[in-house]
Amino acid sequence: MKRRTAVSLAVLAAAVALAVYWFQHSRDGKPGSGAERSVAPVPVIVAKAAVADIPVMLEVVGRAEAYESVSLKSRLDGQVTAVPYGEGQKVRQGEVLVRLDAGDFEARLQQTEANLARDVALLAKARADVTRYEALRRRGFVSEEKVNEVRTIEAAATATVRADQASLELARRQVSYTTIRAPFDGVVGARLVFPGSAVKLNDTILAVVNRVRPLYISFAIPEQHLPRLRAALAEGSGMRASISLPGDATQRLAAPVTFLDNAVDTATGTVQMKAVLENRDEALTPGQYLNVSLTLATLTGSVVVPSEAVQQGPEGKLLYVVRDDNTVEPRTIEVNAGYRGLTAIGKGVAAGETVVTDGQLRLAPGTRVQANLARPLAPSTGIAPSPASGPDN
Repeated sequence: MKRRTAVSLAVLAAAVALAVYWFQHSRDGKPGSGAERSVAPVPVIVAKAAVADIPVMLEVVGRAEAYESVSLKSRLDGQVTAVPYGEGQKVRQGEVLVRLDAGDFEARLQQTEANLARDVALLAKARADVTRYEALRRRGFVSEEKVNEVRTIEAAATATVRADQASLELARRQVSYTTIRAPFDGVVGARLVFPGSAVKLNDTILAVVNRVRPLYISFAIPEQHLPRLRAALAEGSGMRASISLPGDATQRLAAPVTFLDNAVDTATGTVQMKAVLENRDEALTPGQYLNVSLTLATLTGSVVVPSEAVQQGPEGKLLYVVRDDNTVEPRTIEVNAGYRGLTAIGKGVAAGETVVTDGQLRLAPGTRVQANLARPLAPSTGIAPSPASGPDN
């Protein structure tokens, strides 16, 4: 009996020991345990911080404006007889755009010419009378009073001739006003009047002509950039803007900045600026929206990292630095500028340090990582501001 009891206790003790062993073994080998997480490194993409010259860029939206634009109106009342231009065609200075009925004005011109001829003849007679009466006065045949009378008639005739000459000039101008010509080389818009249309003095728009070579590029800059703008414009080389079409950054056109307004718009807090674009091939047209990039300054010898390394944290911008033991350290940084996928760091990272560019969501302070090096950054001499280039940020 005692022997059976001892055997039963031995079997029970062995079963308890086996259960304890199985429990501990299964707990230690459970997937996702803290021990296993601390051992497995997180795969990330990294890059080395480098030194480069980074331009401080400002990118805004602008609009193309005609260098010169005029809405042609009639300088007299009349009726359209011909519109010889084609819609949207290029025109040369002096080219005829609209003709008005000149019949009435030509008749007035002829009448004025006739009046002038008559009064010129009367003036000639008055001058001859003055000469004759002065000779008679010297011989004592007429009085001084009579001589003064014919002199007055001559002066009146002279004034009448001058008035006729002015009327003749006005009549000639009115005849010339019946032909409306292009005031400069440019592009004419759509037809606004047709033969038979009645026009009023300085009221009816006959045609619109825009000068598109060159073009003004107008844009507004926030007022906080005024000190840098003035400093850049004061330099001998001046400031050049980079112009591109929205959605197409492959083609950029350089345009010198020529105008900075003398006041800030109090409603928007911006100051108006203009650049002049040659537009030789007339690829751009007035009213078109454009992207405008300005280089305000150049940060020489800046520490730069790929822009994707910079993250937004609760205390501002930050990035993860990989330490020598392959663990990461989050650092708050100061961003100075961004350019072509690179970010210039004011403080927080030194040149040569390794930063994480991809995989930050799985990181925490002290996390062990498996680093895969991305392509190296451009050397310090490989990045330079260009008048015909723009930022990525």
